[in-house]
Amino acid sequence: MPYDPDTTAVVVVDMQNGFCHPDGSLYAPASEAAVDDVAALVDRAHDAGARGVYTREHVLEGSWEAELVDELDVAPADHVVEKHTYDAFHETDLDGWLSARGIDDLLICGTLANVCVLHTAGSAGLRDYRPVLVEDAIGYIDEADHEYALDHADWLFGETTTRDAVGFRPTC
Repeated sequence: MPYDPDTTAVVVVDMQNGFCHPDGSLYAPASEAAVDDVAALVDRAHDAGARGVYTREHVLEGSWEAELVDELDVAPADHVVEKHTYDAFHETDLDGWLSARGIDDLLICGTLANVCVLHTAGSAGLRDYRPVLVEDAIGYIDEADHEYALDHADWLFGETTTRDAVGFRPTC
């Protein structure tokens, strides 16, 4: 089923230098490996007219490590969320920003699968959004953590898909 670009956002969780670059203090090789897949998903969404949301972990605030990786193109219509916990909705403006734009479907990607990705997706589900984890655009430390997050999300509150399966309806 194609997504409506007017009511869909790609939520990119914590794709920052600190997690995705080999010089980062919290580097995970699978997070670096996900960068191109995340960027391709965002580009496809932008081409269709959908928006992007980028979260940034607060613990690295103001440093090179806190910056989003260079491969991601933040468009003017996108939104950057400075989060304070694993959950990008907790005490941020994310819910209000999405609601004000009529966005219901969230294609969630980024890093780390069993931490910030899973907590953000769970919180989205509790707020009546449709969280869909894009399994081949999610970084992790251990493969078992990745599988746990996908299984848990699929069973409890959302769906999973692959990048290739994501399509968007044409806009008029």
